[in-house]
Amino acid sequence: MTLIIKRANFRDPDLKIFLEAHLADMAPLSPLESRHGLDMAALQKPTVRLWVALNEQRIAGTCALSALTPDHEELKSMRTDPELRGKGIASKLLNHVVTDARARGITQISLETGSMDFFAPARTLYAKNGFDYCEPFGFYTDDPYSSYMTRVLR
Repeated sequence: MTLIIKRANFRDPDLKIFLEAHLADMAPLSPLESRHGLDMAALQKPTVRLWVALNEQRIAGTCALSALTPDHEELKSMRTDPELRGKGIASKLLNHVVTDARARGITQISLETGSMDFFAPARTLYAKNGFDYCEPFGFYTDDPYSSYMTRVLR
């Protein structure tokens, strides 16, 4: 599989469908107050950078970084097309955004993900890529539906 990773084109109708599917996947897993996915409007803010991984012009995955402070960003909207999971797309996206963050002088990336079994593969991916469990950060508070992880970039 040949992937091309590039910044998202918000005019692409397939992106809207892909991101809406991401939010729909999360909806039955936790109560509304414990869902922290970003919608299209939030992903277009100037403090957010969204990338897509394309496989033969088809969106295979997405990943975003959202500024928390000038040197600390949050990983958001990490999703792989369910039909393509297990093919290394998430790892490639994660490596891409970490490289981008380092190049811009970001020193820490944190994330919130679900604590349920559905999210176990994501937590494993993050741990394999140097993320450690941490306390809630930013606006987050203790929540039984959430796990928090962070990685200091060297």
